[in-house]
Amino acid sequence: MQINLVSLIVEAYDPAIEFFTQALGFDLVEDSASLTNDGRPKRWVVVRPPGAETGILLAQADGEEQRAAIGNQLAGRVGFFLNVDDFDEAYQRMLRAGVTFLEEPRSEAYGKVVVFRDIAGNPWDLLGPA
Repeated sequence: MQINLVSLIVEAYDPAIEFFTQALGFDLVEDSASLTNDGRPKRWVVVRPPGAETGILLAQADGEEQRAAIGNQLAGRVGFFLNVDDFDEAYQRMLRAGVTFLEEPRSEAYGKVVVFRDIAGNPWDLLGPA
């Protein structure tokens, strides 16, 4: 058993794809035409860290309720955790790409960590070895 995908509500597909592939270094796994349950066009967009099995379905907000959830899918809590082998390299790449960090990197018993926001405004932990 495994979790294959998690959904992330975004304002628009293309800026979200650019953020995840360029700033975070994810792979674009799929970008296909699809339809909503009521037959309107949409896209099925999946990004995933290289080598990972679980991906993120980038879901463009559809309607006011979904638009209201953009950036607050977890009520302000960190709910996404990006583990990297080379923390310093990832942090510097993300800084150059304009990623918003909410603090300075710090060392904890489990390794290095810093909180950043994704393109939608959701907080993530960037984690790496000490």
